[in-house]
Amino acid sequence: MHRCNHRAVSGEQSDGSRSGRRGLLMGKTPRTRSVIVATGLLVVGIAPFGIAATGDTLREGARNGTTTRETEIISNIGSTTALKGGYSTRQSNLSSSGGGAVYGCRSQAGGSRATPTPQNPCVRANNLSRGLAFEFNTSIGDVAGAITAGAGGDTKKPFVTNATGVATGLNADRLDNLDAAALIAAARVGLQADTKFAQVESDAAVTNSRGVTGTVAHVNGSGIYVVTFTGDLTKCAVTGTLSGVNLGEIVAAPALVAGNTAVTVRTGSSAGVLADREFDVSLNC
Repeated sequence: MHRCNHRAVSGEQSDGSRSGRRGLLMGKTPRTRSVIVATGLLVVGIAPFGIAATGDTLREGARNGTTTRETEIISNIGSTTALKGGYSTRQSNLSSSGGGAVYGCRSQAGGSRATPTPQNPCVRANNLSRGLAFEFNTSIGDVAGAITAGAGGDTKKPFVTNATGVATGLNADRLDNLDAAALIAAARVGLQADTKFAQVESDAAVTNSRGVTGTVAHVNGSGIYVVTFTGDLTKCAVTGTLSGVNLGEIVAAPALVAGNTAVTVRTGSSAGVLADREFDVSLNC
């Protein structure tokens, strides 16, 4: 009996006919049959939607696989003045938070047209004819865009160009919000601020000055005056001129005294005789 049963089962398992397989399936419990059928359907259903690779169909709303060749989209569409049309592809996001497209890459430094190493930028727009290569527009925004380079700083450059022509609409006439005329005026003010001067009467009274400390030392009738300016100005250019209409002579020499600059001025007649005269003296640094 044992050998008959063994042969019967063995014969059923070795039977490759449809009836044999049906016998195996029908011999299972209803639950077991359901699991087997569901598993088969799941395998069949998932097969066309596996991880995409080179040559597979692009899948919407899911991450596609990593390809090893370029994906080319070639079209032949003329430009138009309509709201849509004229472009090979169009990407748009209806969300008010933006996000039309993002392109990321891991390009290393060193690739450029001047040094043709195999390094590509993340995005390149190459016009093979005479039209524009790119265009950026914001309909109602106050700022059209931003170019950032890492943490920024003086060692970073927003872009480089070999074009030396004037960019239409680019306000290059302003620096620190000052135009050329304002920059010249500011420079003059700065130069004036660095210029120390004194207008001195013949009796040593100071009428106008900048950077003068205290009064002018003078002995009446000596023709010698000492005008003291704040700080060490001994390396500045000293200029002295006589005031009035009478001819005469003037010499001025600076010296450092207790951290300030004492300018000794000698005035005299046209014959070279010391005499009290009104004069102007200045130091330009």
